[in-house]
Amino acid sequence: MTGHVTLHTDDAGPIAVVTLSHRAKFNAMSRAMWRELAEVFIRIQGSTAWRCVLVRGDGAHFCAGGDIAEYPGFRFDAASLRDFHENDVWGGLSAMLACDVPIVAAIAGNCMGAGVEIASCCDIRVAASDARFGAPIAKLGFPMAPREAQLVARVAGEATAREMLLEAAVLDAAEMKACGFLHHALPVAELHAHALERACHIAALAPRAARLNKQMLRALNQLSALDGHGPTAIENVVADAYGYADSAEHREGIAAFLEKRRPDF
Repeated sequence: MTGHVTLHTDDAGPIAVVTLSHRAKFNAMSRAMWRELAEVFIRIQGSTAWRCVLVRGDGAHFCAGGDIAEYPGFRFDAASLRDFHENDVWGGLSAMLACDVPIVAAIAGNCMGAGVEIASCCDIRVAASDARFGAPIAKLGFPMAPREAQLVARVAGEATAREMLLEAAVLDAAEMKACGFLHHALPVAELHAHALERACHIAALAPRAARLNKQMLRALNQLSALDGHGPTAIENVVADAYGYADSAEHREGIAAFLEKRRPDF
């Protein structure tokens, strides 16, 4: 049993629910699951059916990391190790990062290694008070792959990334909220209803505006990484920023406000 990443539409509305499912191993990510993660988010990105994505783990945990039982089969050869991280893992994470649909993470229980990386690709992160976060791979004798480390350090902060990687520290939800990684921490019993409520709220807002906001933030992150230089200079971001002016969504939002009614997006 290698686990699965599943996709279904929630009954509450146009919300794609992505579930990491490998219960016997606290939803640890197998190679097959990384590939399925990429396929699922490529599908979401290519569709207009969904206005928000809710990512969750199956059962009591979000994701306990990678499926270590698979590791002897590829980790001891540099070429196969590179293929795993650059194609399987980064293929899944980059598909999430390239998704223009807002993503909400509902994090319960263990969120380790791969779980932290997947959560780092989400726009809104909420967690149960019992959630535990870390990347204690120093205990396994290897570092975090470069792209994955850059992602975690950018989202969780370099100080938190160093604590996780160098001390193999495991942090609780309160600590992860304090460092800015989490947007909200709440009792276990309230987690999924709260996450779904946030996803429904996002889904009721202007969908094209959400996609444009994500595209702009992605471009600005790239600009920051290049320190203001290169093909993503701010002038290029500005040049593409106002094409929505005559869109139906833009007109409807303004008209609804002026007419004191709920917009119909």
